[in-house]
Amino acid sequence: MPGTSRRHGIHSVMTVAPTPTIEDELALAQAEARDMKRTVIALRTELESAHAEIHATTLRITQANAAEISQLKTTVGALREELEHARVEREKAVQQERVAAQHEAQMLRATAAALRDELEKSRTEREHAVQQERVAGHNEMQQLKATIGGLRDELERTRADTDNAVRAAVVSAQGEIAQLRSTVTGLRESLELAHIDKENSVNREHTIFADEAAQLRNTIQALRDQIETLRQSH
Repeated sequence: MPGTSRRHGIHSVMTVAPTPTIEDELALAQAEARDMKRTVIALRTELESAHAEIHATTLRITQANAAEISQLKTTVGALREELEHARVEREKAVQQERVAAQHEAQMLRATAAALRDELEKSRTEREHAVQQERVAGHNEMQQLKATIGGLRDELERTRADTDNAVRAAVVSAQGEIAQLRSTVTGLRESLELAHIDKENSVNREHTIFADEAAQLRNTIQALRDQIETLRQSH
């Protein structure tokens, strides 16, 4: 039949060479737009993950620095306690020397008093040996004075040695404290550099994201313009 042949011919032409419609192109553009949106979301997720990793790294560095600073503070405290202990020991040694000197002086005074008593008794008992006893007493007094002078010199030397030891301990502690301060300063500078690196990394990530977002927006706008052009031509 002629009608049947004509419909069969039209169906054959449509099957061989289908012409894309505006709806097909619009659907294709919408699919591409959805793909781009998914890409933008994936990029945002990756950027947030990078930010989280930078934050975690910065937190670990901060905690490590805080622990080291705490250890330095503990060391400084221990040095201060050691210095205080040295000062107490020096004062204790000086006090002991004073007590020993006072005890020695009391013994010397008691000895001198006993000698005087004996000299007086000898004077009354033996008048003819007064001069000899005086000479003997004088010699013994000189020896006692020499002994007292030697004890005083030894006490001064002991005090000088104790003061020198305390000064040496103070100088050593001050040197260690200065090193600790230098270490703390270096740690602070390293921490500042870490903050600067973190800010630079964040800024670079923001710049990359902004560039990619701008490119995506330009691509989407171009697709919209093409769709609008196709609609107007249709």
